Amino acid sequence: MTDKTLTADEAVAGIESGMTVGIGGWGARRKPMALVRALLRTDVKDLTLVSPGGPDVGLLAAAGRLRKLVAPFVTLDSVPLEPHFRAGRETGAFAFEEWDEAMFLWGLTAAANRLPFLPVRAGLGSDVHRLNPRLRTVRSPYEDGEELLAAPALRMDVALLHLNRADRRGNAQLLGPDPYFDDLFSEAADRTYVSCEEIVDTFEGPPQSLVIQRQHVTGVVRAPRGAHFTSCAPDYARDEAFQRAYAKAAGDLDAWRAFEERFLGGGEDDYQRAVEAFGAEREGER
Repeated sequence: MTDKTLTADEAVAGIESGMTVGIGGWGARRKPMALVRALLRTDVKDLTLVSPGGPDVGLLAAAGRLRKLVAPFVTLDSVPLEPHFRAGRETGAFAFEEWDEAMFLWGLTAAANRLPFLPVRAGLGSDVHRLNPRLRTVRSPYEDGEELLAAPALRMDVALLHLNRADRRGNAQLLGPDPYFDDLFSEAADRTYVSCEEIVDTFEGPPQSLVIQRQHVTGVVRAPRGAHFTSCAPDYARDEAFQRAYAKAAGDLDAWRAFEERFLGGGEDDYQRAVEAFGAEREGER
């Protein structure tokens, strides 16, 4: 049996400046935040990030690590617009290529199937392809002759994902309600690293819950509460109190520096201890 287990720091060690990195999850749901925090502990920069964006985008933007973002949205769900993303766009800190969600889906699907593009109707009748020169139209070769948008393949050097369970070989299981695009991320990237709440020897549940297959996975990282502060159903919900503190700190430079020092100044164990202390403080205020 091939044992693909790694630490979070080992998983991100091969990511280099200038690479294209995909991050799974959706908004503030099941983001591989432990791997994102490990990436922040490196000096990697000038990344092109492909993500249904949430605080993964926000943290990397706040640290000045992004050159370009390809995304259908960047949200914290209960906070409609991720604050660091907003600030980065207002200052022009990185380029932003906005895709409709259907276009994003077909771009990932094209990459997963090693196709240069896939046709899609999404985006037609809008200015999206006029404002984005990378997006072009194609005409059907059949009798209908329909003009369609060509969603180019979203190939990535590395994909980072977080699932509920995984084994040491790289199979990963989803226990929550939605796989999002994680399976496509794993197939569209040259290398995929999966963090998980628990590493298991055998899986319980239907085979359809095994959404990530080992042949697409380079490394597996055990990371309990590794999606925090996003949700990882059914293991835990989004930490709304922590998210509010994050969003509030993002609006003030001094407050953000204090937030970074408290929560991002050390390793993952330091982060989890700081989060536990934050939660205890909140309980004490009630």
